[in-house]
Amino acid sequence: MSTGRAIVVGSGPNGLAGAVTLARAGLSVTVFERSDHLGGGAATRELTLPGFHHDVGSAVHPMAVHSEFFRRFGLTRRLELLTPELSYGHALAAASAPGGATAALAWRDLERTAKGLGADASTWRRLLWPLAADADRVAEVIGGSFLPPPHLAVALRLGLRGLEQGSPLWDSAFATGAAPALLTGVIAHTNKRLPALGAAAPGLVLAAFAHARGWPIPRGGSGAITRALADDLEAHGGRIETGVEIESIAEVADADAVLLDVTPRAFAKLAGERLPRPYLAAMEAFRYGDGIAKVDFALSDPVPWAAPELRDAVTVHVGGTRAEIARAEGEVASGRLPEHPYLLLSQPSVLDDTRAPAGRHVLWAYTHVPAGSDADRTEAITAEIERFAPGFRDTVLASAGTTAREIERMDPNMIGGDIAAGATSALQLVARPLPRRSPWRTPLPGVYLCGGSTAPGPGVHGQSGWQAAKLALKELHLASPELGPDAQ
Repeated sequence: MSTGRAIVVGSGPNGLAGAVTLARAGLSVTVFERSDHLGGGAATRELTLPGFHHDVGSAVHPMAVHSEFFRRFGLTRRLELLTPELSYGHALAAASAPGGATAALAWRDLERTAKGLGADASTWRRLLWPLAADADRVAEVIGGSFLPPPHLAVALRLGLRGLEQGSPLWDSAFATGAAPALLTGVIAHTNKRLPALGAAAPGLVLAAFAHARGWPIPRGGSGAITRALADDLEAHGGRIETGVEIESIAEVADADAVLLDVTPRAFAKLAGERLPRPYLAAMEAFRYGDGIAKVDFALSDPVPWAAPELRDAVTVHVGGTRAEIARAEGEVASGRLPEHPYLLLSQPSVLDDTRAPAGRHVLWAYTHVPAGSDADRTEAITAEIERFAPGFRDTVLASAGTTAREIERMDPNMIGGDIAAGATSALQLVARPLPRRSPWRTPLPGVYLCGGSTAPGPGVHGQSGWQAAKLALKELHLASPELGPDAQ
């Protein structure tokens, strides 16, 4: 029997996580999605040729397997996660380098990784072993509002390492070039001028997770996560309406609980003068980061990496040395397009044979660009891959480039192409969107924020939606439900 009515605006992983939680608690839930498909960036579609299935946004999911919400939801019992032994590889030297192509490798086995880094083995262990060994508590530290952080000793451990790798002294502990480049490839996910504390702490978490539960991909693509959430919601009476855009908070004001999987800027537009002036000013002052330009490739063959160790890697960072990555990211932060950009690539078809026709492959690749850029970086990305994988051009059957401006048009939460839905500055890591113990609550009764701009921030983890839904249930005097596939 229904105990009230709830509306969720937005069907990204956070919106659906919140919807699932509310529906299982007995509320009558409707999700409104402006697009014609669910999931936001957590979707898989044919973007190039028939039979080639590309991830629209997120492709690799270390956050999902460490998320408390997804562990309670029983994600691994609802779909097949494929976890490679090689969590990620880093293309260190190009094929034309004097010593030939080289790569650095981050295995799920931390000790194997450390041994491969030679003189920097002990530094790698010191930085990452304490975080990887306590990965579940690290996930709890980053999985809420941070104020106050749970597991203070773990938070301090992460903070001290973040200070080291986020300062100009970040190279002081390293003896070689491979280990700092391998770590910087992960730190650079945050799309900031380096070094920076707001980049180092999230990067260290992702690197530690690579040595804990690994960096898995869902069989069939990221859309499998969205389908699992949507199926559970509908099994518990929830409804999903696509192609419906909510333009004012007045349209949903009659619901007992409203969860908004939107940015602070969008919330300010939806609610306007209903919000107290200081809160509205804070929403309008929330800062967004630079964007990405993405290319999806349909390939006739695997990427012909000159460093053969990369040929079986699902995730590859391309960018060369730490200094080269920092130079490229600095150019983006200064509003320029680097000649040799940093690239993040996923080649899921080396592990998942459902992603392309037999013998064929898909490649997902993005690079950072200034916010709102309309530059198509297909040629720049292709040329950079070719440097490290001569003959790559000959494998390309088709490609689909997406500019930062087009990314925002497809998903308004990604302002200017910012896939993190907000700049990852040190302040906005703990004040997302405001420095509060319950940042999901808004001044409007029964209205909660739950998007990637809200704590704990970006990633496919469902935590923001789950936290917002739990808060809503508490304020409706309802118990939070069990979430597992066997729970009724």
